[in-house]
Amino acid sequence: MALKYKINDQREFYFVTFTVINWVDIFTRDCYREVFTSSIKYCQKNKGLLVGAWVIMTNHVHMINGTDGTHKLEDIIRDLKSYTSRHIRLQLEQSTTESRKNWIMFLFNRAGINNNNNKDFQFWIQDNHPIQLSTGEMLMQRLNYLHENPVRAGFVTEPWHWKYSSAYDYTKGIQCLVELVWLA
Repeated sequence: MALKYKINDQREFYFVTFTVINWVDIFTRDCYREVFTSSIKYCQKNKGLLVGAWVIMTNHVHMINGTDGTHKLEDIIRDLKSYTSRHIRLQLEQSTTESRKNWIMFLFNRAGINNNNNKDFQFWIQDNHPIQLSTGEMLMQRLNYLHENPVRAGFVTEPWHWKYSSAYDYTKGIQCLVELVWLA
């Protein structure tokens, strides 16, 4: 992997993308989105995760993250993804109402079996493609890109209408689902 896609400076914020394996639309249900936001909150409280912005789409998540120095950012990201994967898997296995359960589990199990880094289950694509946001221009470009994602997807007409995003926080100047470090 090229150096430009590694976390080299723990003092900087990074734009990262977490993509669900096979682009499965798992985050169409609130219960799975809440697992992810709970994991963010845990990492903020216990690992020093700083969140500048975020959006949960149906099959991927964009975040602008940093660390307070308690833990390395790459370790926090690993733990965030691991927790989310384990808990969504548990919810899927225990679900009696998930209509796509067998299909989703088949895809995640097949991906895990075919990847030497996993035993039998893979939820996330392993690369996060971290991009260091070392200038104000880069930061604002990624912040706008992240917040406009639900609009470009056709889910809402305004970024602040998407519940699982920090766009409303930035528009109204208040903290909502996830505590933010204000970037703009």
